[in-house]
Amino acid sequence: MNTYKNPLEERYSSEQMLYNFSPNNKFRNWRKLWIALAEIEKDLGLDISNEQIADLKANAEDIDYTKAAEYEKKFRHDVMAHVHTYGDAAPSAKGIIHLGATSAFVGDNTDLIQMRDGLLLIRKQLVNVMKNLSDFAIKYKDLPTLGFTHYQPAQLTTVGKRATLWLQSLLLDFEELEFFIETLRFRGVKGTTGTAASFLELFDGDYNKVKHLDKELSRRFGFEKVFGVSGQTYDRKIDAKVVALLSNIAQSAHKFTNDLRLLQNLKEIEEPFEKNQIGSSAMAYKRNPMRSERIGALAKFVIALSTSSAMVASTQWFERTLDDSANKRLTIPQAFLAVDAILLIWNNIMNGIVVYENRIHKHIMDELPFMATEYIIMEEVKAGGDRQEIHETIRVHSMEASKRVKMEGKDNDLIKRIMNDDTLKMDKSKIQDVMDPKNFIGFAPIQTEEFVKNEIQPVLDKYSDLIGLDADLKV
Repeated sequence: MNTYKNPLEERYSSEQMLYNFSPNNKFRNWRKLWIALAEIEKDLGLDISNEQIADLKANAEDIDYTKAAEYEKKFRHDVMAHVHTYGDAAPSAKGIIHLGATSAFVGDNTDLIQMRDGLLLIRKQLVNVMKNLSDFAIKYKDLPTLGFTHYQPAQLTTVGKRATLWLQSLLLDFEELEFFIETLRFRGVKGTTGTAASFLELFDGDYNKVKHLDKELSRRFGFEKVFGVSGQTYDRKIDAKVVALLSNIAQSAHKFTNDLRLLQNLKEIEEPFEKNQIGSSAMAYKRNPMRSERIGALAKFVIALSTSSAMVASTQWFERTLDDSANKRLTIPQAFLAVDAILLIWNNIMNGIVVYENRIHKHIMDELPFMATEYIIMEEVKAGGDRQEIHETIRVHSMEASKRVKMEGKDNDLIKRIMNDDTLKMDKSKIQDVMDPKNFIGFAPIQTEEFVKNEIQPVLDKYSDLIGLDADLKV
C-alpha cells in the first residue's frame, strides 16, 4: 500500500488483456523470437547446432527476473540484460543468441505481436457489444420514444432505432479494426539501420537468404505481411494508427454513455443497479450511473493518449531515436487496457439495462400534441379552411397550452382546446385517431430491422464463435 498501483490493473481491465501486456508474455516472446531466429539461421547454413537450439527451447520459459534486473542495472540496456540472462540459463547457446540482430528485433516485433493479439481481444469484446446492442435494437424496434435535436423534443423515433445509431458508430470502428488487423505488417529481420548489413556478413552477401529469413520468421509469428523497408524500428505511424483506432472506439462508447446518462436522468432507460449498490454516501435514494460515468472517464483518457502517439510518430529522427521508448511503454498498453475495460463495462451494462416503457410514453404524450398540429392544419385545409388563419388559431392554442405546461405545471391540454374550438371544421374524431405515437415514427422499425440484418448480422455470423463472455466488473 506504499507504492502506486495502476488502476487499470487493479480495478478495470480483464485478465486476458493484462496478460497480453505482462512482462512474462513480453519476455517469453523475446525468447521465442531468438529461438526462431536461430532455427532459421541454422536452416540457412549458419554454424548453429541442434544441441544449442534444444538448450534454448528447454529454457525458453525459465526467466530469472532478478538476474535480468541486476544485468540491466549494470548495462543500462534491457535487451542485453535479457540476452545475458538467457545465456546463463542456456550456456551452450550463449554465443548464438541474438545473432545478427539489433534490439528492435525483439522489442519491435514483440510490440507488434502484442498489438495484434490485443486487437483480437478487442474484436471479441466488440462483437459481444454489437450482439447485445443488436438484440436490444430488435427488441425495442417498435417502441416509440421522443427524438431529440439540440436536446429539445423533436419528431419521434423508436428506442430500437436509437440503438442502431450506437451500433453504426461501432460498425465503423469494427471495419477499421478489421482493416488494421488484415494490413498489419511485421518488422521482421532488418538490422541496425534497416539495411541488414550484419546479415550481409553472416550470409556472405546472399540477399535471398536474408529475404527468406525476414519472410519466414514473420510467417512463423502469424504475419503474412512484412515491412519492405524500415529504419531500425518499424514505422511509428503504426503506434499512432492503433491508438487512433482505440480512440475511435472510446469515442463511440462515450457517445453511448452520454445518451444513456441523459435517458437515466429522464428515468426512461437505466443502467443496472445492484441490490446492495450505493449510489451516494449522503443521498440514500440516488441511483448514479457509475458504469456509464466510468466508461466516460476511461474514454477521455484514451482519446487524450492518441495525441501522444501522434507526437512520437511525427518527431522520430532519421533511422531511429529513443525518445519513443518510455512513451510507448506507457501509451500503447494503457490504451489497450482502457478500451478493454470500456468494452467490458459496456457489455455489463447491456446485460442488465432496464427500459421504463410507461415513463417513455408519458414523455411522448407531453409533447405529441404539439407534433400533431401540422397534421391538424393539413386536415383543416382539406375541410375548406384558410391555411394562414388556421395556422394562427393553432399557434394561439399552442402558446396557451405551453404556458399551462411551463408556468402552471399542468398537463398539456392542446388537443382538448382544439377539439373544443368550433371555428375548426375538420372531423374532430380524426384527431384522436392520429394521436397514436406509432403514427409519428416513420420507417424506424423497418430501418432497424434492415440495418441489423444487412450490416450487423453478417459480422455476428462471421464471428459467432466469439459470442459470449464474462462481463462482471471487478469493482
